[in-house]
Amino acid sequence: MATIKDIAELAGVSIATVSRVLNYDSTLSVGDETKKRIFEVAEQLSYKKRPAKKIETGKIALLQWYTEKEELEDLYYMSIRLGVENQSRQMGFSVSKYFQDNFETLKQDEIQGLIAIGKFSDKQIKEMVSITNNIVFVDFSPDEEQFDSIVSDFEKATKKVIDHYLENGHEKIGFIGGREVFKDKTSLIKDLREKTFKNYLAEKGLFNEAFMYVGEFSVAVGHSLMKKAIQEHGENLPTAFFAANDSLAIGALRALLEEGIPVPGRVNIIGVNDISISKYVFPSLSTVKVYTELMGETAVNTLAEKIEGRLIAKKINISTQLIIRDSSS
Repeated sequence: MATIKDIAELAGVSIATVSRVLNYDSTLSVGDETKKRIFEVAEQLSYKKRPAKKIETGKIALLQWYTEKEELEDLYYMSIRLGVENQSRQMGFSVSKYFQDNFETLKQDEIQGLIAIGKFSDKQIKEMVSITNNIVFVDFSPDEEQFDSIVSDFEKATKKVIDHYLENGHEKIGFIGGREVFKDKTSLIKDLREKTFKNYLAEKGLFNEAFMYVGEFSVAVGHSLMKKAIQEHGENLPTAFFAANDSLAIGALRALLEEGIPVPGRVNIIGVNDISISKYVFPSLSTVKVYTELMGETAVNTLAEKIEGRLIAKKINISTQLIIRDSSS
């Protein structure tokens, strides 16, 4: 495993700065470019080098629903993007990067295909189809009969966490989640982790609506939601929380430590994604590993097949793995 020292040397900053950035220290005054460089180095060092595959030629577009600033709050999408970029280089594709408000510029680009990372509305998808029929969606499957997609099974991931908690004697289990809307504000996006959490615990007679806390997917919101839970429940605070992503979990961890609540002695917490910094926070974060690098690589391979003439749509579901570290027993 790469160390904080390794990251500091490659990013050209001090070890202390890396440690504070990776722990989302809100008192640290450092620019977004420095944060971006540190996070990207951490991600790159977590990758395993893979042998080069057959060389293709041509240009593809990478369409992101997150801006670079938003990526700093949710490294999940950064990790997928880096996987796409790395595999594209391996296969000889040049990549043009766009954000979803750049459709007019994208239409002027001569591309062979498009990889769309994130969630997109029907209106936005129509814009993509007007540009190319060679489209692969990552972390989203709008129509598996028509479009290729690369996704992870968040229903199974959620059940893995709940089963682990139940096996370890927890009955009061809380949820720290986030909700998203399409960037054009057309509708709310349903989160499968929240839905599965409610239904699965209800089946077991253990669901408590009062233990549900939902906001946005960010470290700051995870921190504020956990603070709210602590204030509302006091001694009746759940003994375990499932956070819908690692950013929320990291914020929640900080709130628990600020309140002097032992983790995992009093409260256990498990996130989702296993972003590269999860192992560096204190205590190190238990999480469900989502193979984001592989999702990005698979998207490039799938798009290459599409460019070569495959007509049948393909949906690929990447498995997940529960990783127990110091934030839960």
